[in-house]
Amino acid sequence: MGNCIIIENDKVVVEKIKSLELDFAKTTFIESNENMDNALDLILKHTPLIVFLNIDTNQINISEFLFNIHQYATTYPTLIALSSFKEKAYEAYKYNFSDFLLKPLKEISIRKSILRYKKENPVKQPKTICLKSYKDYQYLCIEDILFLKADNNTTDFHMSDGRIIGVYKTLKVFESLLPQTFLRIHKSYIINRNSISRIHYGKSMCILNNEHKIPFTKTFIANIDWINKTLSKNTMITLN
Repeated sequence: MGNCIIIENDKVVVEKIKSLELDFAKTTFIESNENMDNALDLILKHTPLIVFLNIDTNQINISEFLFNIHQYATTYPTLIALSSFKEKAYEAYKYNFSDFLLKPLKEISIRKSILRYKKENPVKQPKTICLKSYKDYQYLCIEDILFLKADNNTTDFHMSDGRIIGVYKTLKVFESLLPQTFLRIHKSYIINRNSISRIHYGKSMCILNNEHKIPFTKTFIANIDWINKTLSKNTMITLN
């Protein structure tokens, strides 16, 4: 998701927030003491998406601090207030904090704040992928990719229009780069879930666009089950 900065002197509070780091992929929690210059420097350096700020502190002038962020930060973060006093909630919303968390913190409250942020700021998925080879740049529409096939140290992109585009990179490189709709089902194949027309467990086979037969193995059966479950949710009716 990105960086989150926690401006708080109480280590118990800091560790409570940081304990959720593993639950949110690609999110890094960075802590700062309640020194205004130090905190501002971290924000300008790391451009966080979220800032947790203890508004009980007497070491930070809130209005001046927020003004400096507005003036110097390339992007203005979402602000979440931390306080031991319910009465401070009005102050937090007066300064346009998006949320107010009362100490002692509860894990569910922190989680709800972060999930609310993610819901209000969905990640925009790229529509194209660029394959670069020396001075040659190829731009492929992600929706048009049926599957990827490993060929030693190269990877072939099989497109919906019949083209096959080879790249001098291993399949593993693309496993983490492509959107979640692409899953590995075999040591030699990554498929586009949206191109599946049939899953045959008996033959350990996926059929894409009603023509491409792609095998899957037990090693990746969890991915197959997830694909099947996801596709089933979007069907009008299932007949036995």
